[in-house]
Amino acid sequence: MNEPLLLDRHREPVLADWVDYNGHMNVAYYVLVFDHATDAFLDHIGLDDAHRDATGESVFVVEAHVTYEREAMEGDELSVTTQVLDCDAKRMHIFHRMHANGGSEVIATNELMILSVDLNTRRAAPLSDSAAERLHALRAAHDGLEAPAQAGRTIGIRRRG
Repeated sequence: MNEPLLLDRHREPVLADWVDYNGHMNVAYYVLVFDHATDAFLDHIGLDDAHRDATGESVFVVEAHVTYEREAMEGDELSVTTQVLDCDAKRMHIFHRMHANGGSEVIATNELMILSVDLNTRRAAPLSDSAAERLHALRAAHDGLEAPAQAGRTIGIRRRG
């Protein structure tokens, strides 16, 4: 995969308070780091606080999938890259990959379906033109990237014949 095309907008360290009784980062904090990366992505496409305050446009996550590939430990410096898998007038399908300490190994992933919402009606609404334009440009840039192996997975116990 051509990693430089992925958005690289978020970094943060694993804090001591995030470590659980197993000595690694608790699952809840993987989701927190991914949520911070989602906020950075939304800011990047123009769906920031100022836009929300001015227009009443926001987004809700309507589905999320997380995979845990490797442990994150206290003090690890986490970075998250983002790939736009798909989008339409009201939805975006994005994929985050988490890395630790500048390495290329993926330690966790987060796949999200996000819905544009009018906060006045609390109903789905089209993305603003400016955000849609940025989002569609990113999707076009990411179209040539390989789909992540974890994308679209379902959870279940695999039985051998």
